[in-house]
Amino acid sequence: MMSWETEWAGHGIGMLIMLVIVLLPFWRITKKAGFSGFWSLLMFVPLANILFLYYLAFARWPNARR
Repeated sequence: MMSWETEWAGHGIGMLIMLVIVLLPFWRITKKAGFSGFWSLLMFVPLANILFLYYLAFARWPNARR
């Protein structure tokens, strides 16, 4: 039987992996589009992540204007 410390450590490692898998690509996408990379943090906010994806899909990208 695992102790609660081991379970929390596993949860923490899982969250770090999720951070890299989800945040890093969205950070790169927002930077390439010309927005601040900090907008990618919205991927971890329920409902805001969907709204952000729609905004990103249909907004005029600052880098595309050049």
